[in-house]
Amino acid sequence: MASGHRLLLENARQVVLVCGRGERFLARGAERSLAVLEGASLVVGTDGFIKAIGPADVIQRQFSEETFEERIDCSGKCILPGLVDAHTHPVWAGERVHEFAMKLAGATYMDIHQAGGGINFTVERTRQASEEELFRSLQQRLQCMLRAGTTLVECKSGYGLDLQTELKMLRVIERARRELDIGISATYCGAHAVPKGKTASEAADDIINNHLPKLKELGRRGEIHVDNIDVFCEKGVFDLDATRRILQCGKDAGFQINFHGDELHPMKAAELGAELGAQAISHLEEASDEGIVAMATAKCTAVLLPTTAYMLRLKQPRARKMLDEGVIVALGSDFNPNAYCFSMPMVMHLACVNMRMSMPEALAAATINAAYALGKSHTHGSLEVGKQGDLIIINASRWEHLIYQFGGHHELIEYVIAKGKVIYKNKKYVFLRVDYLS
Repeated sequence: MASGHRLLLENARQVVLVCGRGERFLARGAERSLAVLEGASLVVGTDGFIKAIGPADVIQRQFSEETFEERIDCSGKCILPGLVDAHTHPVWAGERVHEFAMKLAGATYMDIHQAGGGINFTVERTRQASEEELFRSLQQRLQCMLRAGTTLVECKSGYGLDLQTELKMLRVIERARRELDIGISATYCGAHAVPKGKTASEAADDIINNHLPKLKELGRRGEIHVDNIDVFCEKGVFDLDATRRILQCGKDAGFQINFHGDELHPMKAAELGAELGAQAISHLEEASDEGIVAMATAKCTAVLLPTTAYMLRLKQPRARKMLDEGVIVALGSDFNPNAYCFSMPMVMHLACVNMRMSMPEALAAATINAAYALGKSHTHGSLEVGKQGDLIIINASRWEHLIYQFGGHHELIEYVIAKGKVIYKNKKYVFLRVDYLS
């Protein structure tokens, strides 16, 4: 018999809405105090969207005659929006654990890159890998992200650099988007590095004249869906002029601008992104005061990546300056062979400790603002009626435990739910229940 609704979550200690009035992002102080309900319940319909949230007794009366595919007692627990990871590189072959040892011995990112390591090493291995191999490794990585509470993730290409391999990576991302439960925002990042044997200008010409027209054609045919265009704007990689050319061409082709900027050297990438109407810029460790103000005015999201600054021993992005100036601040794991982290709870913890963000600011940055960075905050990033039923349930009396317990998400997260369907249930709690009953 068909049920009237998909899911009822009952009697939660806390339901963290994040937003309560349909905000598309939180900035200028609004991210400091999140919307939280105490003693509440939540209903998701069979279409996967939230139908009701409110005091437990009110929801019980309102839905007393309704049927549900699943009911979960959330007494003593907290419900939060599914986390959003706004920056990852999850499709690649070739581990770089040996480079971690080099970095610990003092080698810089660019030292390794110029010696043929870094992106170049991964490009060689990714070109050799089959599409099936890349999909299987992507699937495993996305499952790790899911278990850490991520329900929407940005996935970049960028370890191909030639058209053939970039398309192979994008096909893998497209397959994951269609087959897996996690939400995906796909990013073309063919300008991740300058291919061997080409200048930056020649690489930009190839992308503009060959890559982007092909992506547009495949998009029209419904074969590959690409949301964003990315360029690594950096000294010794793509300069400001080449970055501008590629991003403008991508924007003209219908892609959102979402690119790497001002990471290792001040490049005025923040100013460029604001000028071009970028949806987001990532890294920004070296962003100027003028660039920060320009981003705030343009409502261009700063996607900060505390794992990268931590692992490369860079100075931290100036999160407090950005927040004070009114920039929309989001977070990402920057998962890649150089920054191997699946966990947005750990990213939030690092953002609080190393970038001096508060816990509410960090959660807003990993939910509604990260969704905004991907152009999806109208459907994702908060728990509000009409939004997609993506959420997590943690076994704690206060939601802050998700950030406070560094590395503790494996124990805390009991359920991960996408579109109202349980897609991960922590086996620890199944075993505890069985032990208790026996």
